[in-house]
Amino acid sequence: MTNSTTSPKVSICVPTYNRAAILPYAVESVLAQTYPDFELLICDDASPDNTADVVAQWHDPRIRYIRHPQNIKRSRNMRSGYEAAKGQYFIKFDDDDALTPNFLEKTVAILDEHPEADLVCTDHWVINARNERDDDATTANSAKWGKDQIAFGKVDDLLAQTFVKQSLQVGSSLFRKSSLDDVDFMRFEADGCEDFDLLVRCALANQTAYFIPERLMEYRFHGGQTSLKQDIHFLTAKSFCLESYQFPNRPDLEKIRINNLASLKQVLAMRLIEKGETQRGRTLLAELQSAGPLSSRAKVGKVLSYLPAWARQLAFNGFRQVRAKDYSEKVRNAAG
Repeated sequence: MTNSTTSPKVSICVPTYNRAAILPYAVESVLAQTYPDFELLICDDASPDNTADVVAQWHDPRIRYIRHPQNIKRSRNMRSGYEAAKGQYFIKFDDDDALTPNFLEKTVAILDEHPEADLVCTDHWVINARNERDDDATTANSAKWGKDQIAFGKVDDLLAQTFVKQSLQVGSSLFRKSSLDDVDFMRFEADGCEDFDLLVRCALANQTAYFIPERLMEYRFHGGQTSLKQDIHFLTAKSFCLESYQFPNRPDLEKIRINNLASLKQVLAMRLIEKGETQRGRTLLAELQSAGPLSSRAKVGKVLSYLPAWARQLAFNGFRQVRAKDYSEKVRNAAG
């Protein structure tokens, strides 16, 4: 147990904003851990709801409540927990997710037994809005991201697993805090795809990951579409990430990076044109066209950029009608 004279073995960071109704599910999952030597950092990004009152109901001395007087945005809120952490090991997961009771017991054991390991990852459940585990969605998710193909033990070719397959997830991973210090945790410019960026940079730093093929965390899936503003934010952040990486010793991955970046920027240009930032969108398309041919969709987007706003919006709405219902996922998949 944490006390005034010793630091906890594990720091758990749960950043939150305006989710007082579902935060207890995440917090209670931490307090139910079979491994007790932890601190829980609840980082509140100036929530306007009653989050402070909800947190006040817990009197466990392992909980530290960090409330920011003003909203500092998602990535900075996450980083505030990382900077305040006192533990040797560290995990960050979102306020709508949860850990299974033996998550810490099993992941701490790996880092204790393997000093060369920088992080240990696990598979996870998919849960719905009613906190129910969805077996079919969980199985499909594990297959989609290749988690069902990773064996217990050291992860082979961590760079391919993180950059191409994107099999691992920060929220179901326990890190050695010193290893996070080596890569400076999360970058503000990657806000929106910070988990992807962190894991790729860990791989680029030649860090070692272990995998436990057990579902030791619960990830809440939110259906529905993202907003245009959210799409642009995500695509801009992902573009920053891809532009910042270099794979000089992996020509296979470098080719994927270049192709993904071009595809991503074409999607970003389309979103900008749809939003009404037509000049910015056309400029981006012109830059891309100087390096290679545009996709048919991008060419259509360029033509639409010259239409009046009402006609342009009508056309984009029409495109959305004929697309698959999970439009936001298509946007994110297009980004690689």
